[in-house]
Amino acid sequence: MTRVVIADDEPLVVEGVRTVLEAAGITIAATAYNGHEALAAIEQARPEVALLDLHMPGLGGLAVAARLGEASPGTRALVLTSFGDQENVLAAVEQGAAGFVLKTCAPEELVAAVRAVAAGEAYLSPVVTRMVLGLVAPESAPRRRDAVERVARLAAREREVLEAVAEGLSNAEIARRVHMSEASVKTYVSRVLAKLDCTNRVQAAMLARDAGSTGR
Repeated sequence: MTRVVIADDEPLVVEGVRTVLEAAGITIAATAYNGHEALAAIEQARPEVALLDLHMPGLGGLAVAARLGEASPGTRALVLTSFGDQENVLAAVEQGAAGFVLKTCAPEELVAAVRAVAAGEAYLSPVVTRMVLGLVAPESAPRRRDAVERVARLAAREREVLEAVAEGLSNAEIARRVHMSEASVKTYVSRVLAKLDCTNRVQAAMLARDAGSTGR
């Protein structure tokens, strides 16, 4: 059973998220309205997922996520964000946060994100992927060399999947493009991330762009 701690300083957001997740059979272990409350709740409840708003009184979501290793090593952070948080999202990507979901997403996407992160996978909204890639500065020469070397580890089919990931496509969209099942795409994405030593899809997309593996 998946257990979640929800942390957001807006009660309406907390209750809305609680309603959506509980309707999907996901247990809400605790709720918090600031970063300090969130850490205390996470340490006590030891949930699979901490759903964290980026901006909260005291400690923001990034600071809470950075302390999960001490507070509850088995808990993974799913960042709840909005377009106004672009720079913070980029910082969280670089730190390897497990997932990102927009506050404007559909209930079904929120549920899918929580379940993916709880299962040890990374979840990144395609919209977030495209947004972050638009923020990253052009690659340096050393970074490009490193990216080219890492992408060279991939087989042709894996590169095809990587290019689609770099465009911010969802697994369903990739499946239609490369004529695979979604389950097969999921396997390929996991394999690509492992070969590239990337924690999440956005890191892989940034690497592909640096290597020149995407037309972006």
